[in-house]
Amino acid sequence: MMKATSKEKTFNMVFILPALILFLVFNLYPLLRTFQLSFYQWNGIDKDMIFVGFAQYKHIIFNNPAYWKSMLNAGYITLLCLTLQNGLALLLALLVNRQIRGENIYRVIFFLPPVLSGIVVGLIWKFIYDGNFGILNNWLVSLGFTSFSDFAWLSEIKTALSSVAVVHMWKGFGYGFIILLAGLQTIPTELYEAAEVDGADKWQQFINTTVPSLIPVFTMVTILTILGAMQIFDLIYSMTQGGPAGHTDVPITKIYQYMNNGEFGYSTAMAVIFGLVLLIVSMIQLYASKKINK
Repeated sequence: MMKATSKEKTFNMVFILPALILFLVFNLYPLLRTFQLSFYQWNGIDKDMIFVGFAQYKHIIFNNPAYWKSMLNAGYITLLCLTLQNGLALLLALLVNRQIRGENIYRVIFFLPPVLSGIVVGLIWKFIYDGNFGILNNWLVSLGFTSFSDFAWLSEIKTALSSVAVVHMWKGFGYGFIILLAGLQTIPTELYEAAEVDGADKWQQFINTTVPSLIPVFTMVTILTILGAMQIFDLIYSMTQGGPAGHTDVPITKIYQYMNNGEFGYSTAMAVIFGLVLLIVSMIQLYASKKINK
């Protein structure tokens, strides 16, 4: 194998340099800067920053139950997305993969919600959930459920978080649908034909052929679902702003609240902890998928 000369290496670096500069300026530097600011008490305006070391981390971990409550809220939304949202995405992908009439139309329809603005979607669903003139309550009343005539879905502690989760699942299932459909279309038809020859019914084909073939795709969809659900912000901000009484707060809304109050150092410490949690969850998911593949 011929080795590249120094001139060729320099020539190749010219093409890499623009992307490298963009990565350093917009990715690496903000990450390092965030980590640095987490050790300082700073209001985001004054030049003076007070070094406090790990004091803010200690306070968040041991003396800020509201932050961990927001983490549990995000975990609840994530759990619903991993089960209901991805289950719906898989079911629709299986149906469309059967080459039904108008399959391309279904692909467009199912992928429309993910490309819509989160703020716009949140405001529309806030109107749908409205207790006084919301479409949902009017529909339920027309079906005979008169107790929902003035039910405030986003103001009730028992229903607010689940209501937001439903909107997030409605908006996000299209991503999983597209990825799973692409994965289904890569499975060779010969595998199903061989299974039919062996006498396997549709359910056995799904369990023994479809599921094993889709494990790498399931891994990707699961990781994207976790990251998307844990980092939800625009829907909650436009629908509830964390209310009622913080019952729909998630980590990013808490980070935003502290930053908006001028506690930049404290909020960056929250962001670092949150990033570490996401990293650990992703690593566990990748490790588990490798074990399953073996």
